[in-house]
Amino acid sequence: MPIREIRVIPDPVLRTVCDPISTITPAVRHLVQDLVDTVDDPGRAGLSANQIGISLRAFSYNIEGKVGYVLNPVLEETSGEQDGEEGCLSVPGLWYPTRRADYARVRGIDLDGHTVVLEGRGIMGRMLQHECDHLDGHVYLDRLEKDVRRKAMRELRGAR
Repeated sequence: MPIREIRVIPDPVLRTVCDPISTITPAVRHLVQDLVDTVDDPGRAGLSANQIGISLRAFSYNIEGKVGYVLNPVLEETSGEQDGEEGCLSVPGLWYPTRRADYARVRGIDLDGHTVVLEGRGIMGRMLQHECDHLDGHVYLDRLEKDVRRKAMRELRGAR
């Protein structure tokens, strides 16, 4: 399957709340394969469907060599706190300190309709929150402290 082009801000699809997947169709199977193929590249931790232009609730991940996906993810639990640099394929070249929960757990389904639970701390916890934010129409810049966000937006405008 092809590696898909990544949508970048200000593309409106990135600000759209994604629709749940109600039926596993051949198109959904194709989407999952494209998500997995596109995230399976060094330096990529996660990829949501809207980042490749599809407004459906699905994301893929590539954490510590483990590549997978989840459909209809729901962020069930978070705890603790971590501060760290965060970036995004849809906001190329910008990395900013972003506060997230240290631990996160997501529940969704796979292509066979079986329950999938993904959880973790550190980079895994950060990725789960980041991708669920995408599916709700948010980018990580929305989570930055006010003064840092202002700086990021100036830098973003200058990069275009």
